[in-house]
Amino acid sequence: MTRPSSSGRGGRPSRHHSTNTPQRKGPARKPLDPARRAAFDVLRAVSERDAYANLTLPALLRDRGIKGLDAAFATELAYGTCRTRGLLDAVISSAADRPVDQIDSVLLDLLRLGSYQLLRTRVDAHAALDTTVDQAGIEFDSVRAGFVNGVLRKIAGQDEQAWVAELAPPQATDPIGHAAFVNAHPRWVAQAFVDALGAGAGQLGALLASDDERPVVHLAARPGVLTAADLAAQVKGTVGRYSPYAVYLSGGDPGDLAAVREGTALVQDEGSQLVARAVTLATVDGPDHGRWLDLCSGPGGKTALIAALAGDARVTAVEPAEHRADFVERNTAGLPVDVLRVDGRESGLEPASFDRVLVDAPCTGLGALRRRPEARWRRQPGDVPTLAKLQRELLAAAIALTRPGGVVLYATCSPHLAETVGVVADALRRQPVTAMDTREFFPGVDQLGDGPYVQLWPHLHGTDAMFAAALKVG
Repeated sequence: MTRPSSSGRGGRPSRHHSTNTPQRKGPARKPLDPARRAAFDVLRAVSERDAYANLTLPALLRDRGIKGLDAAFATELAYGTCRTRGLLDAVISSAADRPVDQIDSVLLDLLRLGSYQLLRTRVDAHAALDTTVDQAGIEFDSVRAGFVNGVLRKIAGQDEQAWVAELAPPQATDPIGHAAFVNAHPRWVAQAFVDALGAGAGQLGALLASDDERPVVHLAARPGVLTAADLAAQVKGTVGRYSPYAVYLSGGDPGDLAAVREGTALVQDEGSQLVARAVTLATVDGPDHGRWLDLCSGPGGKTALIAALAGDARVTAVEPAEHRADFVERNTAGLPVDVLRVDGRESGLEPASFDRVLVDAPCTGLGALRRRPEARWRRQPGDVPTLAKLQRELLAAAIALTRPGGVVLYATCSPHLAETVGVVADALRRQPVTAMDTREFFPGVDQLGDGPYVQLWPHLHGTDAMFAAALKVG
């Protein structure tokens, strides 16, 4: 593989560099401070290993003992840079006068980190520039440090608004593309949101902006063990808006909370709580025999809530991935749950034997982009057909496992029509099911539209964009 040229072009073998030993003789350079170093290491993990930023950063902060304001700064830099990567890359490409794929990946991540500070934070421009340039010199040499210096100085010459005015698609001729660029989303994602919003397409800007906000951590108090009010008092949080089990955490690492460590509370978006609760509220025909099924249960948050509300019922939790099945077992410890490590499409379970079935199907995750900073750039339109096929197969399997008069609740954390109403429409054509008014099983939740299905939105409900459709098996 060729070495990069002095301009920063080209590729090189992926490697980690020491932040303490300069690569060449020259003026002393200061390595990144702990907060910036943590953010940079997260960017490298995402670029090199397809790591998840929201899983990588908390562990890294704990391991390095980074707390308080430094932890908050690292979080802002890591998550913010991941979220805005598309916008940053457009600016970097313009300032460098070349496509970003012609810039070494380590240099590119440094440029992203520096340009985010310049365009989207109140960090002093000299501090943002000098720390990034010094690190480029440590990672490479003074020539490439000079390249980074030149690019960042050009970026610093304009604020974000001026760069957007220069680079964004024209609002008059491409309003969706313009809104996507301004709010740092791929255009295809913005188009999917417009399609799902329908008559509410005018809310696109608010929806995209909500994805760029740092989300509030939601906790779920385990029913029968801890009330939301008690949990809120323990963690100095606020009782949730819709779910009777939800608490909004004001700050800090939820992993440090005693209730989370002890299993009396889980980290769980309020929208997911509402979906799990809806399974237990849906009306079945005839007696409920207490056989409930979660067909796609990992990592077990919804399973735990369903089982805590099950009364005399018992929940079978299906999860094919071993590590996710382990999470289900841990999250449901002490609850009436049997974990089955099989593919939900070929579970071997008795047909027509379950009263209630949840299918929280694997999906693109477009409804949780605010919680998964890099996901909007990782997903591609080509992912949708494969996932939609899997979703149709899982829903068909769930229907076959449900007794006549029982209920299947199909859910995704994506508003993409191909993953939501498209999958349900296929089941209504091919399977012995009828659509129920799902809104009835989301009591107290406003702005649910005309139904019969439920689509939650971060800009309206403060939740992930969960979709839910209740189907009665005939």
